[in-house]
Amino acid sequence: MDSTDKGPLLEKHSSSSLQSSAEYTGDGSVCIRGSPACRKDTGNWKACSLTIVCSFCLYLAYISISKNLVSYLTKVLHETNVVAARDVATWRGTSYLAPLLGAFLADSYLGKYRTALIFCTILFLGMMMLLLSAALPLISTGHQAWIVLTGPVSSQYIFFVGLYMVALGYGAQKPCVVSFGADQFDDTDEVERTKKSSYFNWYYFTLNAASLISGTIIVWVQDHEGWVRGFAISTAFVALGACTLFFGSDTYRFQKPGGSPLARVCQVLVASTRNLGKDLPCDSTALYEFLGQGSAIQGSRKLEHTDGLNFFDRAAIVTPSGCESPHQLSTWKICTVTQVEELKILVRMLPIWSTVILHSTVQEHVFSTFVEQGMVMEKHLGSFEIPAASFQSVQVITVLLLIPFYGRVLVAVFRNFTEDDRHYAAATDGSRLVFLNAINDVSSSGGEQPVADRTG
Repeated sequence: MDSTDKGPLLEKHSSSSLQSSAEYTGDGSVCIRGSPACRKDTGNWKACSLTIVCSFCLYLAYISISKNLVSYLTKVLHETNVVAARDVATWRGTSYLAPLLGAFLADSYLGKYRTALIFCTILFLGMMMLLLSAALPLISTGHQAWIVLTGPVSSQYIFFVGLYMVALGYGAQKPCVVSFGADQFDDTDEVERTKKSSYFNWYYFTLNAASLISGTIIVWVQDHEGWVRGFAISTAFVALGACTLFFGSDTYRFQKPGGSPLARVCQVLVASTRNLGKDLPCDSTALYEFLGQGSAIQGSRKLEHTDGLNFFDRAAIVTPSGCESPHQLSTWKICTVTQVEELKILVRMLPIWSTVILHSTVQEHVFSTFVEQGMVMEKHLGSFEIPAASFQSVQVITVLLLIPFYGRVLVAVFRNFTEDDRHYAAATDGSRLVFLNAINDVSSSGGEQPVADRTG
């Protein structure tokens, strides 16, 4: 009798659970009001498309300054080529370090959305200062009160302060916006997980489109219509991108901050060292991990155990004392498998970073030298003069043309000679690109000396 009574109740409970799982996301994301995110009303393409538009506008403004910064420093501020190249490299290096700050604040305290809005505001203020520095010399100096404000030294100070605010604002928001767009897809849903890979393809395509527009149209405006109009256009795009991100708040899915990733890395290192004398279990399922689908890290899913780097697995060894008081475990004595796998991923990326950083170092010098060489070239096509910074658009056009060819043709050809493994293909494709870039750098250095000799 009891079993027959419980049957309908169990069926009703299971059907309600399935309905709830189908209605809400399974990755723990919430809506703007803090409630579980509804699949139908939040996220997906309608939300991530706003982040793509935001990234397009912000990158267009940033790269329009980056491409033509050498020209501004040499023509307007009258710096030498060496000093201008040094200033550009320092500024771009600052923008590359700023993502570390933005990612840390987003993951630890503020969340990606709020962090992105804060640094978008800083980026906008920096653009306003650049616009002001370019407009000050044009302001009438008839009244004595304006003489101090419109002096070249004052304008230069305002320019460099605004320039580094742009580097800080753009660099710090970049990892937040791109990962926030990826958060709009639920990893627990197979269909949405497939859409996420398409999101990154469109994101990269959009950035190259923005680079092409800035390297042709906006750069031309800066050189021929004046820097005030050029900076005004870039400032307007920053405002448009920030507003686009803000006005889509009701459609977003939000992940709660999961704590400091640096602290988790240190915890794994300390716990691994503590358990140095203990033997690893033969079965990886005996290692410590949270039960159920939830992860110990908020806003993150569980990571499966992988072979290799077994030293770090010692951080997840379950001790008898831990079994007795599971609710009082110290994260400095025992860590979850997900934490361990996070550190493993970082360690496995070190060879990639060490390889790419050498190429990036060379490219930073090529970036400024490319514009300096273009400034002394014959750039006229009839009566039309090509801006020196526009020569960099050749690379962007090549990328836009080759991405579809690479994805549809070359990858299919390469897979015929491999085991059709995505991770292996990605590694081999990266090796080919690094090799081709090395050839490109050698050929560039070979043509550098003859050009330098002709320019005196």
